[in-house]
Amino acid sequence: MHRPAAAAVLVLSFVAAPVAAQSDPALLRRAERLLDQTILIDGHNDLPWEIRTNRDHPRDVAAYDLRQRTPGHTDLARLRAGHVGAQFWSIYIPGEIRDSGYARVQLEQFDIARRMVARYPEAFTLALTADDIVAAHRKGRIATLLGMEGGHAIENSLGALRSYYALGARYMTLTHNVTLDWADAAQDTLKHGGLTPFGREVVREMNRLGMLVDLSHVSPGVMSDALDVAEAPVIFSHSSAYAITPHKRNVPDSILARLPKNGGVVMVTFVSSFISDANRRADLAADSAVGAALRGITDSTERRRIAREVRAAHPVPPATIADVADHIEHVVKVAGIDHVGLGGDYDGTTDLPVGMEDVSKYPALFAELMRRGWSDANLKKLAGENLLRAFRQAERTAARLQREPTATIELRRSSRCTSGARRRCDSTQRRGGRRGPQRTCVRSWRVASGTARGL
Repeated sequence: MHRPAAAAVLVLSFVAAPVAAQSDPALLRRAERLLDQTILIDGHNDLPWEIRTNRDHPRDVAAYDLRQRTPGHTDLARLRAGHVGAQFWSIYIPGEIRDSGYARVQLEQFDIARRMVARYPEAFTLALTADDIVAAHRKGRIATLLGMEGGHAIENSLGALRSYYALGARYMTLTHNVTLDWADAAQDTLKHGGLTPFGREVVREMNRLGMLVDLSHVSPGVMSDALDVAEAPVIFSHSSAYAITPHKRNVPDSILARLPKNGGVVMVTFVSSFISDANRRADLAADSAVGAALRGITDSTERRRIAREVRAAHPVPPATIADVADHIEHVVKVAGIDHVGLGGDYDGTTDLPVGMEDVSKYPALFAELMRRGWSDANLKKLAGENLLRAFRQAERTAARLQREPTATIELRRSSRCTSGARRRCDSTQRRGGRRGPQRTCVRSWRVASGTARGL
């Protein structure tokens, strides 16, 4: 992206501090040696959506050739240069789509991700368990895992959730940016004050399956409620620390402080507006200026021209590797060294720190932490040991829960609740409130030994 001269001055002034670690060959060599000895696990990469929306060859897995330099942040050479040992690919779908329902698009994203993995057998191995991650690493392969980004995809159905798990999903972010019938999103209207009874049951069912509960994107109320319910460690696949950068997508200290008891992991993300408050505030100011300049302008070409000019006049200071390290160290300070990991959000943003522009740059971050005095043992925990431990604990919890009768509920929308199986009815409001209150029926079931019967 072209930066005007004023922005170039800002870049020079803001990035001076972390350059020492990046340019120190000894630190970089030490970082690469360490990453050769451990499994670097990243919690969130949006490459499947990048393939779907590629301008030249949309949805064409073969044309988006990872053996060549790609237009995005990710390809095989850069994954190897970054020493990535395992990657959760986000099989994101927008919460705003309104065509044939979420299931079609979600299944297409499973298809894109799994065909991508199959196309590069020399590099990728599909991993469904923690042991699969370790086995892939021993063979010199990158363990590839699938993470759903947004509970809207289950369409209020635990049966759909179970089916997605069977297809390979090993985490689900409870919401994306849209509040659901059963959970509040951090960046949308807060309707429920957290999780509804059905939302709590989603968490329980994910624990029973062994699917990691991902709390990135959700409101603090949902974070708290999920921690109340969860019997297995939760994760934040791509979030940072709210105390340093007060962005709604980040994790408050009150939640960080609860992670030791739960065993969860915050996988610190690299999105600039999530890790640099100067960047966040300048970006908000630029958005406001663009909005004001576009009032009354209807011609699309003119709107684009004006937006470019206004943004050029409102440069945004870049984030740096030091900002990422600051967030990592804050999570460690509040939650502890056993509860931090990495979730870059590559190919899901264009807003990345100087020095962390693509998936090849992880050694530079580890060099910066080494410069700050981090031990090799703690760096290995950050790289992937913490996530592996949480994943194994989730698997053990699932094995226990699958031996016990587990109550689950199904949510369906109707004009009224009928008789039959025991139901609880919650009153919810249609978006916009134009058609009045809508009743949501919650049907209770007992699941035991793989069968379900109405109570």
